[in-house]
Amino acid sequence: MLYATQGLVETLLRLAREREPDETTISLSVTPAGELPETDLDPETPVFTHFYLPSAGSSVNAVFGVDLGTPAGQTQGRFVSHPTGDLRLTKRDDFHEVIFIAVPPWDEDSIAAFDRTGTEQDLTVLDVEPPEERTP
Repeated sequence: MLYATQGLVETLLRLAREREPDETTISLSVTPAGELPETDLDPETPVFTHFYLPSAGSSVNAVFGVDLGTPAGQTQGRFVSHPTGDLRLTKRDDFHEVIFIAVPPWDEDSIAAFDRTGTEQDLTVLDVEPPEERTP
C-alpha cells in the first residue's frame, strides 16, 4: 500500500494538464506518517508529500550535468505523465522505487502507482497537510 497527500496528487495532475501534449517528469519525496497530523498510520509509514520541479537548476544541469533541483538521495518516487493515455509503466519511464503515472483526463481516477517492475500498487490518497518545508 502506498500513500500520498491529496494536495500532492492534485498538484501533479494540474502540472500534467498544463504541460499536455508534452510529458512531464517530477521527482517525489516522502514524509513519515508520524510527522503528519491526524493519521492512523504507523508513524514510520512513508507518505508521498513533496515534489521537486524539473526546471529548478536546469541551466546548471544543461552545462555541467548536475541536477541542483533535486536534493541528492532524497527522492523515493517519480511522477510521469503519459498524455497519450497509456496508464502503465513503459521502458521509457525512469525506474525509481515507485513511479506514479497519470493520463488524461487528469483526474484522481487517472493516476496510478507502480513499483519498478511495473506492478501496479494500491494507492491511498490522504486528506492531510504535510509539514511546511523550510530552507536552512
